[in-house]
Formats: sequence, structure tokens, C-alpha cells
Amino acid sequence: MRQHLLIFSSLFLCILLAGCGQDQFDNLSAFDGSSSVSIEDVQTEESKEEIISQLKTGNTTEVDKLIANNFPFVDTANGENTTANIYATDKFEVKELAGLLEEIDRPDEISDYIDNQQIMIYPDYFVILKESEELNDVVFIEVATDEFVRNNYSPNFLSTYFAIRILDDVLDVDDWGKKRRSACQSGGCYGGYTSSQSYNKGKTTNSTSRGMSSFRGGGTSSGK
Repeated sequence: MRQHLLIFSSLFLCILLAGCGQDQFDNLSAFDGSSSVSIEDVQTEESKEEIISQLKTGNTTEVDKLIANNFPFVDTANGENTTANIYATDKFEVKELAGLLEEIDRPDEISDYIDNQQIMIYPDYFVILKESEELNDVVFIEVATDEFVRNNYSPNFLSTYFAIRILDDVLDVDDWGKKRRSACQSGGCYGGYTSSQSYNKGKTTNSTSRGMSSFRGGGTSSGK
């Protein structure tokens, strides 16, 4: 009797695992807890005025290089084949920094300031500016390639800032929003950077890959 019960329990567990589907476990395994970015990671010796001067007089006007050259790199978010780089500053507010970057390198699209965030679309890159939820007076600056956005972001998050038809065009995918919503049903879609949760969908060994929200749908705070 005991042996029969053990066999039945094993069969039930196998059926349960099969029913859940491998994709769901892949998505869930991509997320784990992580230590937060500290204020020490963000602070720089340069003053706000010095950073502004360097941004305006640097030897490049390409936004990804401007950001990399002038703000501390604090993290990465890892997709299957691409990563998004995360920088941070305690010298600027979101709208102020967005205006400065727009002045130096005008984006193709710029969103309104919504839910403490603002997004700028450049050729080949998205720049997402977001007030930190964990650190006072800190703004995270995410630089993500079109490929990273196309394959990782939640359409429900991005459609808060841009019309889906714009996203379809920028990401060069017909019905991108519809296709991504289908892929997001099992969870694991990117809902914006946070420093308290890591995402490593590409299964890399980078120990500083924090920040993917388990975004299932709704507004920018849903599914986190």
C-alpha cells in the first residue's frame, strides 16, 4: 500500500510539472532577489555644473556614449542575447535630465513624464529615465537597444508612454504589442528597472544583473 502511494505521488508530481509548461519555469527562474544599488555607487566627485559642461562639450553627441562617459555605471539587465546598461545620478531630476539630453541629441520620440519616469527613443536605442524607488534623489538611466526592448519589454508598460502603432514602427515588428502580450502571459516581461530584483534570462554569470520587474500587465506598477 505504501509503495503504491509513493508511485501515485510521483506520477502526480510529473503530471503537475508537465502541465505548468517549461516556458513558465524558464521565466520564473529568471528572477531572484538581489542586493540594492547603494548611494555610494551613484555619487561622483563632479558637480552638477561640471557634468552639464562635459555633456555639452564632449567629443560625441551620441546619447549612449554621452551617458556612458558621464554617469556611473551601476548595473545590467540581461536578456537572452542582449543586455541593457543601467547608469545613475543623484545630481538631476528626471525631467531636468530629459530636457538636457534632448537639447544635446534630439530623440525621434520623447514621452510625457508619467509615474516618475520619462522615455526617449533614439535610432537603435531607448533611454528610460526613472526615479529610484529605493534611494532618495537618485535617477536611474537605462540605455537599452531596440533588440533588447523588442524581446524583453512589456507592451503594457511601454504603451503607457507611447501609442502601440509608434512602438510597432520603431521596433519594426507588425503587431509587436499583440505578439508580446501573448509571450507575457506566463510572466517574466520587463516592466522597468528596479535595483532590488535581478533578471538573468540569458543565464549569464554577471553578478550585478539586477532590476527586471516580473511584469504581467496593467500599468507601470502592476505585476511588480
